[in-house]
Amino acid sequence: MRKIIHCDMDAFYASVEQRDDPRLRGKPVIVAWKGQRSVVCAASYEARAFGVRSAMPATRAERLCPDAIFIAPDFTRYRAVSRDVREIFKRHTDVIEPLSLDEAYLDVTTNKTGLPTATLVARTIREHIRHELSLTASAGVAPNKFLAKLASDWRKPDGLCVIQPEEVDAFLLPLPVGRLPGVGKVNEEKLAKLGVKTVGELRSLERANLERDFGRYGVRLYELARGIDENAVVPDRPTKSISVEDTFQEDILLADTEPMIRRLAEKLWSASRKESRIPRTVVLKLKTREFKVLTRSHTPDDPPSSCDELTDIALRLRERVDLGPQQRYRLVGVGFSNFRELQETESQPALFD
Repeated sequence: MRKIIHCDMDAFYASVEQRDDPRLRGKPVIVAWKGQRSVVCAASYEARAFGVRSAMPATRAERLCPDAIFIAPDFTRYRAVSRDVREIFKRHTDVIEPLSLDEAYLDVTTNKTGLPTATLVARTIREHIRHELSLTASAGVAPNKFLAKLASDWRKPDGLCVIQPEEVDAFLLPLPVGRLPGVGKVNEEKLAKLGVKTVGELRSLERANLERDFGRYGVRLYELARGIDENAVVPDRPTKSISVEDTFQEDILLADTEPMIRRLAEKLWSASRKESRIPRTVVLKLKTREFKVLTRSHTPDDPPSSCDELTDIALRLRERVDLGPQQRYRLVGVGFSNFRELQETESQPALFD
């Protein structure tokens, strides 16, 4: 039986700002550049009380919380604090899989400090983060990664939730299916049409029927409904790519895709700031009305240094798509690939492909 911890820093960027500037403590803090094209990178819990969330347009966040204090993000500082958190993890295990600057999985089936339980390891890690870094973290402890992630979200902020093997069904079955990874709005609606709203109801469906209705993901749904997740914690798995995409309500002309490309570039830029490594290549994806997928990519001399620069590259890539002015498109996506360590990003040659 594996012992997995999912550790998630609480409102990480905003908490670092509040820690380093006592005048911000107890106040609604939004980490974002102010402006029409900016998105929220993080929000303190005081700001979240007004409905502010990460990846939300900054203009909407300002309307929801007009008294919020906007702080321009300082990712160099956040990466430094993230390294300090990682050093605390390493005291207990070398099997650490970072997901972003502010969260990671730890396999403590065998731990380096000889603590008798995974719960005690998680509690000790949280105490060290609090006392040494003056920050808080929430943690989930469970027999696998899927359940540990669910558990860490259960008592945020500054919480610890433990799911013992014999408690899996009691915890899992009452949950809405929307809490399962991969069950977005579309799949949630498909499941609702099958009369499934909870994990317990999902468990009643046959594997063959789920596979018929959801393809390969149906097998994953069958396993998740039973608390099964065989994925191992993989230390230092490098990010290969990240992307965001959206489907239009109606197929549109290429010339009309600019507003969506701008919105997706904002979301991508916000997501990429959580990565410790630097992306060098920008990718634009389009899907035609006939379901033909096209991609265009560009690797500039220097990695994009702002959301505006990313947006400009994505829009220039659109100019390299030539299927005629009347061709219509049903989906657009913007992505980053070719991630490198910071010190590797200097003096790289340009590449168009």
